[in-house]
Amino acid sequence: MPELPEVETIRNALREGQDGYPSLLGLKIIDARVYWSRTLATPTVEVFQDRIRGQIIEELGRRGKYLIFYLSSDSMLIHLRMSGDLFLEPLNIELAPHHRMTLEFQEGFRLAFNDTRKFGRVWLVEDPQTVIGDLGPEPLDAEFTSQVLWQLLQSKRRQLKPLLMDQKFLAGLGNIYTDEALHMAKLHPLSNSQEISRTQCEVLWHSIRQVLKEGIRRNGSSIDWVYRGGDFQNYFRVYGRSGAACPECGTAIKRIIVGQRSTHFCPRCQPLAAGANVD
Repeated sequence: MPELPEVETIRNALREGQDGYPSLLGLKIIDARVYWSRTLATPTVEVFQDRIRGQIIEELGRRGKYLIFYLSSDSMLIHLRMSGDLFLEPLNIELAPHHRMTLEFQEGFRLAFNDTRKFGRVWLVEDPQTVIGDLGPEPLDAEFTSQVLWQLLQSKRRQLKPLLMDQKFLAGLGNIYTDEALHMAKLHPLSNSQEISRTQCEVLWHSIRQVLKEGIRRNGSSIDWVYRGGDFQNYFRVYGRSGAACPECGTAIKRIIVGQRSTHFCPRCQPLAAGANVD
């Protein structure tokens, strides 16, 4: 958390403007302040502040769960990890607890990176591919077809849930949207990727894209004190609904641990194939 829809929602807000603040496109960064040095994966605090000062934000992009600021000379990438968030706020207000970095603009406001758990990271690099070059396909890109997914599934022999969450396999899916997509596709989270039929793969491909698009349409999911503003949590099929009735068949939703992550599914709608290897 946040996953692809939440990061895309933040990107859209910063790119289009929100809450009375203008778009960040075309704005010059007049200063940068780092309040916890390990927020920066690279470079050092001194180099970061010196290099980013005076650069103009030319475009805002996203790759998987990474937010990308394309600057006039460099690229700044932010991964929010477990508890990161970005705020626009006036320069003259007191810094909130857990602000790890801020960028200041001559228009009188700043962009603040707030991260309670300190897992989020920031990179300032010449080439963003040095950070994101090993990510898997972007699930909403036109180039990501059901045939591509089928070939990827057949190239591995892994359980579906952890495989879909592997960012080198497919970029952007996390715990929430993987559970939701698997339920929509009626696939058990422990199913073996090589045992998925071509027809099942087609349904899974549609399901992944559908839940992500719906998550973006609803501005993501707000399920705790970290991310705010979305309402997709009101439409969850299975995630976080252990013991509640499945919206498809009424069976109680089950919670198990897969790869150290809570996993929610319907045992009736998502049966595990007989003889399946769940190791």
